[in-house]
Amino acid sequence: MKKTLTSIAIGIIALVVLNIASNYIYTRMDVTEDSRYTLSSAALQTVQNFTNPVIIDVLLEGQLPGEFVKLQSETKQILEEFKAENSNIKFNFINPLETTGSSENAIAEMQKLGLTPANVTVEENGKVSQEFVFPWAIVNYNNKTVKVALLKNKLGATTEERVTNSIQHLEYSFADAFSKLNIKQKKRIAVIKGNGELQDIYLADYLSTIKEYYNIGAFTLDSVASNPEKTLTQLKEYDLALIAKPTEPFTDKEKYVLDQYIVNGGKSMWLIDNVSMELDSLFNNEGKSLAFPRDLNLKDFFFKYGIRINPALVKDIYATQIVLAQGDGNNSQYNPVPWPFNPMVFSRNDHPINNNLEALRLQFANSIDVLNNNEYNKHILYYSSPLSTVVGTPNIISLDLVNKAPNKEEYNNGNKPLAVLVEGKFKSVYNNRVKPFALKNNKEVGTNNKMLVIADGDVIKNQISKGKPLQLGYDKWTNNAYGNKDFMVNSINYLLDDSGLINIRTKKVAIPFLDKEKIVAQKTKWQLINIALPVVLTLLFGLIFNYYRKHKYGK
Repeated sequence: MKKTLTSIAIGIIALVVLNIASNYIYTRMDVTEDSRYTLSSAALQTVQNFTNPVIIDVLLEGQLPGEFVKLQSETKQILEEFKAENSNIKFNFINPLETTGSSENAIAEMQKLGLTPANVTVEENGKVSQEFVFPWAIVNYNNKTVKVALLKNKLGATTEERVTNSIQHLEYSFADAFSKLNIKQKKRIAVIKGNGELQDIYLADYLSTIKEYYNIGAFTLDSVASNPEKTLTQLKEYDLALIAKPTEPFTDKEKYVLDQYIVNGGKSMWLIDNVSMELDSLFNNEGKSLAFPRDLNLKDFFFKYGIRINPALVKDIYATQIVLAQGDGNNSQYNPVPWPFNPMVFSRNDHPINNNLEALRLQFANSIDVLNNNEYNKHILYYSSPLSTVVGTPNIISLDLVNKAPNKEEYNNGNKPLAVLVEGKFKSVYNNRVKPFALKNNKEVGTNNKMLVIADGDVIKNQISKGKPLQLGYDKWTNNAYGNKDFMVNSINYLLDDSGLINIRTKKVAIPFLDKEKIVAQKTKWQLINIALPVVLTLLFGLIFNYYRKHKYGK
């Protein structure tokens, strides 16, 4: 008896000690093959400084298609991981259709807030239907709110593929939102003016998007002519220079100012058209126009970094569409037709910038030669398709091209680089050369730096409707949306990201989905296994047990 009481007492004490210890010792184990639930240190840092509750409303609740149940489950798991790092993270799953009455009202209310629904095709038991889902999360901290798009679009991808891509980016999406809420001192971006760059209204959507991360200011190089040293000093106050489609040549003094800005650590993003050609110029009686080289006086500048932007246009069979009027007067019809000089280029998925992005729409892009120069690390982010070629200039470009079926044999010079990222320890373009002006603190060799060169100025240009800018990447004539905006936002985040947060975008997660065809074909079989088999086994066990009991205890 005494031994029994002692054992019970020891057991109770052990349980109490275990409970007390569990309050202080807490750990989680990620046993997934791809470490899906192990957050990177960069992601964890984004939630360390929250001292007040962070409320996250996830609009994924209610009757959801199967793929979105997976997205809901993975979103919960990721948020649990963030919550484990900081208990101020609190999240709720909400069904927006319940809170706003009818689905029509829900869609209207959500769209007013900029939360566009995903129209999903659901196939169940051979029946096809359309469902609206709001794959969004709204993150609130103090008086700030950040919207998080949980579903990533990709041209031609199935819903399963889109959900898989989206799950791969969940960690980055939330970490990016948390970092926006934590920004106390924004980095500064100089939008360079003075050389015929794009007007602000054509950059409006992009600039309004990156305002969440950065302070933006227009910076003119006009003062270089009178006081270049002062201009350089002022430019150094910015962290990045954005040069969007200049159309007038840079003077040597302007180039020297930009060169010293880069050598001193300033990041730069160049969007260059080396050929003068616009689609509008083709809409004349003849339907043709002359494309000719545009001399921006930057050839030696880029050559120093191992890049040469050719004064030639890329013509690609994989092209986006333009809309042309066919017929006369009231009988005119507006038809979308592929336009080979507007290449549709697909992501190579080999870098944090371009991983899992929608296809880009380029317009009269040039090809880039990447020179064999080992001083810099050059990463080609986008190529033209294998079925593409280049057209030299000067050359007549005619709209009649849309009336001819493309001859594949002519498109035999493809895979032309279109966007190149340059990294390394930058040297001055004017190293061992006569300088355009005397500079007190001329620097020949700088520290590690980054530069992005895109051979198309229109990749950043949004369209305009009724005097208002549309979303970058959206084509109002064909109602198609391309990945230009995500590419440009990722690019600038990569160039200015010191934390390595954007590198999370390369994380690969394998998400298994059920095979719908097998589900339909084997539905009865698995219903029997899951429902009938347990009943049969229970009855069988009861009979055997009853028989055994009678056999053992019966007379």
